[in-house]
This record gives sequence, structure tokens and C-alpha cells, in this order.
Amino acid sequence: MATQTTAPGAQDTRRGERRVVSNIVRGSIGNLIEWYDWYAYTAFSVYFAAAFFPSGDQTAQLLNTAAVFAVGFLMRPIGGWVLGRYADRRGRRSALTLSVTLMAAGSLIVALTPSYGAIGVAAPVLLVTARLLQGLSVGGEYSTSATYMSEVASPGRRGYYSSFQYVTLIAGQLTALGLQIVLQQVLSASQMEAWGWRVAFVVGAAGAIVVLWLRRGMDESESFERAAAEEGEKGAGDGPARGSLRMLLSYPRQCMVVMGLTMGGTLFFYTYTTYLQKFMVNTSGIAKPTAAWINFFALLVFVLLQPVMGLLSDRVGRRPMLIAFGALGAVVVVPSLTLLSRTSDPVHAFLLMVGPLAVSSLYTSISAVVKAELFPTSIRALGVGLPYALTVALFGGTAEYVALWFKNAGHESWYFYYVTACVLISLLVYIRMRETSDGSPLESEAKA
Repeated sequence: MATQTTAPGAQDTRRGERRVVSNIVRGSIGNLIEWYDWYAYTAFSVYFAAAFFPSGDQTAQLLNTAAVFAVGFLMRPIGGWVLGRYADRRGRRSALTLSVTLMAAGSLIVALTPSYGAIGVAAPVLLVTARLLQGLSVGGEYSTSATYMSEVASPGRRGYYSSFQYVTLIAGQLTALGLQIVLQQVLSASQMEAWGWRVAFVVGAAGAIVVLWLRRGMDESESFERAAAEEGEKGAGDGPARGSLRMLLSYPRQCMVVMGLTMGGTLFFYTYTTYLQKFMVNTSGIAKPTAAWINFFALLVFVLLQPVMGLLSDRVGRRPMLIAFGALGAVVVVPSLTLLSRTSDPVHAFLLMVGPLAVSSLYTSISAVVKAELFPTSIRALGVGLPYALTVALFGGTAEYVALWFKNAGHESWYFYYVTACVLISLLVYIRMRETSDGSPLESEAKA
């Protein structure tokens, strides 16, 4: 009886695919912890706002914590520049390890900082310092993670594999919400406000230690190694250095596309993820624990949609999905937020959240890979990171603050139209941009 043997080529293909999956998993778990630490701030701010900003009513306290949240976003362009440059020069793995170290430091500062009542103004100062470190970290994490996942992914499946960046990004938020729900069950409201919120930041710092160990075992991307080898063979020459701002300025159209496609997508995303929990509590009058459960289940559906949409983009292309997001997103904002402001029913609130999140998945699932496909290897991390982080700082990072400012001024509904206008501007970019996906490996030279 003849025995079947597997062709060496097939074995190599399976081995290579397993290696791809291993690298994606290691990168994704690290990404999850990074974003858990980032979102723990907004998930638990309803409890620690009074500890750092004791005066004023609930809206005023939340406005102060939202301002600090926005300050963290202001560091993201610096993180995108510093760590993007580092990733393009020293490698993706080294930059990812550095970013998680900075995030751990920020979480520890938040966890250990005494309240305003104990140390006065030093408490909010330390809180701002922690968010600056975390903003620096997450600014570099997004660009380097997007670059790494797109470069190690198998040709023809980049959309699917790269979608796991947002799977883990949202899973980080889910983990923060899940821990919040658990703590709400075992601790009283007074205990949560006194010390329970600190547990979340201790968990984040501990998780970062595990990530440091995991990321040490990641492979460097072949695209980066190939680009570095080519540069070594040719010599530095007279051209701009790899990962430099001078080189980035050689790609003005790509930078503008990144900013244009991000503007509406990031504002829409932060409106329906980080801000909506506060909106439910502060406007709809839904109890804090109930709002946390609504957020949790809506985000669970959202995270499951990411790989489905990523896989779809490998079949139909990136551009049609972005156009669909822009068109549907511009239509859904005003009615969904208006109806949500008038209901306290948990089921209705869940449906009004999960519907727009499904629309958002058309953008989030492919956002990272679209940006990565615009740039060559030698400038990819910086090209993705800096223009993206600038746009997120201007629109995503200020989403909560702008929304609460409108509410405080007595014109909350104006924020709904502001989001709609930004999505419409991005829609124009989606319509005019070129398709980026061609199913081939990411090479060292950009397309014209």
C-alpha cells in the first residue's frame, strides 16, 4: 500500500502560514494590552473624575477628564513621528517593544497617584503626565502595528490579517469594560470611586510585562529586512534618510489621503465607542452599570465584524467599502444620536449603538491596511503614523471634549451635525482616491 507524501512546497507553504499566524497573534496580543491601557482611562473616568477634579457637577468633572484624554491625543503625533521613525530605521519589533514599555509606565503612574484631596494640584499634573506617556506610546503603536501586520500577512489576505489590529484594539476596550463590569458586581459604588478604579491600571501594567516577553519572540518583517539590506548594498547616497521627515515629504498625496480618509472615520469611531457610554449616562439617564453592559455587548458584535469585513475587502477591494462607510455614516449619525438621547430603554440603546458600529466596521476593518498600502517600506511606519496621528488628535481625541462642550453650552445636537459633516468630507476623499489592494506582497517601492 503506497503512502502519501506531502510535497515539500506544500509543507513550506503551511509552515510559512503558521509562522504568519504566530507573528500576527503575538503582535495582536500586544496591541490588545496597549489599547486596554488606553481605554481603561475612559472606561473608568466616570469613577475617578472626582478623585482628580473634585469640584463642580458631573458634567464639569467629565469635561475635565475629557480634556486630559484630549491632551493624551496631542502626544500621538509625536509618538507617530518618534516611534515611526524608529521603526523605519531600527525595525518594527524594536519599536513595538518600546511602545508597550511606555504604556506600562503611564498605567503605573495613574494607578499609584494619590487623589486631589491628598496631594492637591499634583494629582491632575501626574494624571496629565501619565496620559502624555500613553499618548506617545499609542501614537507609535498604531503605525508600527499596522505596518507590521500588513508586511507579515500573506499576499491576497492582507485585509483579513490586518483587520486583527482593530479586533485587538476593540478587544482592549472590551477587556477594560469587562473588568469594569466585574468590579461593579463585587464592589460598591463608593469603593469603586475610592480605590476600585485603580485595579484596572494595575492589571494593565502587569499585562505589559507579559507582552514584553511575547514580542521578543516575534520575527522582524521580511519587507523591512529586505529594504535594510538593499540600502546597505547601495549605500546611504545623497537621498533622504530612511524614516526621515524629508523622505515623508516626498509623498504629499499619500499623506493627504491618510488625513482625509481618517478624519470622518476616527470621529465616527470615537463617538460610538469611547463617548457613547458617557452619553448614555449623562444624557439618556441610563445607570452606569447598565450603560457598561450595553457598551460591552455592542462592542462584542463590533469586534466580530472586523475579520469578516477584512476578508470581504480582499475580495471586493478597499475603496468600495470606504465609500459605503462614508455614505451610510453620514446618514445614520443624527437620527441614531437623537433617538438615543430620548430613550432610557437598554434594548433600544443597544440597537442604536450596534447599528452605527456595524457601519463603522466598513472603515475600521481596513483602515490600517489601506494606509500601509500607500507607502513604501522605507517610510511606511512614519507615513502611516504621523499624518494619521495628527488627524486623530484633531478629531478623535477631541470628540468627547467637543461633545461635552456643546452639551454644557445647551446645544448638544450640534455635535451630531459636526460628526456628519466630517464623515461627508471623508466620503469625498474615498470617492476620489485610488484602489490600494492588488493582492501582491508589500514591496520596497511605492506605486506612483
